[in-house]
Amino acid sequence: MIQINNLTKLYGSQAAVNNLSFEAKKGEILGFLGPNGAGKSTTMKIATCYMAASSGNVEVCGIDVAQNPKEVRKKIGYLAENNPLYSDMYVKEYLAFMGKFYDSENLKGGNKLKTRIDEVIQLVKLERESHKQLHQLSKGFQQRVGLAQALLHDPEVLILDEPTTGLDPNQIVEIRQVIKSISAEKTIIFSTHIMQEVQALCDRVVIINKGKKVLDTSIDKLNDKLKTELNQNEFVLNLETEKPILENEWKQVEGITKVEINQNEPTKVKLFTQSDLRKEIFLHSAKNDWVLLEMQQQTQSLENVFHQLTK
Repeated sequence: MIQINNLTKLYGSQAAVNNLSFEAKKGEILGFLGPNGAGKSTTMKIATCYMAASSGNVEVCGIDVAQNPKEVRKKIGYLAENNPLYSDMYVKEYLAFMGKFYDSENLKGGNKLKTRIDEVIQLVKLERESHKQLHQLSKGFQQRVGLAQALLHDPEVLILDEPTTGLDPNQIVEIRQVIKSISAEKTIIFSTHIMQEVQALCDRVVIINKGKKVLDTSIDKLNDKLKTELNQNEFVLNLETEKPILENEWKQVEGITKVEINQNEPTKVKLFTQSDLRKEIFLHSAKNDWVLLEMQQQTQSLENVFHQLTK
């Protein structure tokens, strides 16, 4: 549904996007991540016809955005990061105003537009707030209005630039539920700095840094991939011992690559390994008469992955 091929955007001599390629398929929620200034918003602006690329191309539903931007706009719904709204308008008034800009069969004619507005209000669960002016709404409901606007013409592709920024935890969960409910028949590119959102919502993740792709994989494969490539299995132990433990005493266990020891009471040991060595760790502790009070396996989080790939 979205194909980005060797995309580059230059500002003078600086490359905001540097030979970037990836795709998002129908029915897929793709998490698009990167630090500030990585090129995420620039990529999304090019895909939504707001900005021209320096080289490379973007295709939406098989249509080149540079060659036929009008047809591409019919296929895309876009919620920008700052979600521009006319604050003195009422919810339905604003959606009716925005609906007139879309050249879509779904919105032609007054009755069709009115029916569609009622549908998207119900879809994003705005019914109880639909009689209010936009400035009277909380940030969470304003985001829902922006999402309703992006969905008015029933687009095949939805591009959301940090839609949960500034929301409280309850509002974040509600927006996630709305996005998930509409994802089955659409392609969604979802940009965020909140790693938990990606793990809760997305099917795939693409991470870029300095305009270049550094990771492109499914969420399901992510942890296994990172354990292999980044060697990040970590075990934290609390031990009771009669004398201090030396690092070499743990290096005797095959597969342990790094040891950190804090000689307190109890002794705290961090072990970095290439695989799951819980059984070997337990047996080695027993062999040396170390009382194993506690053992925790630290799981690799997407936040740690993001840091490793973009620091």
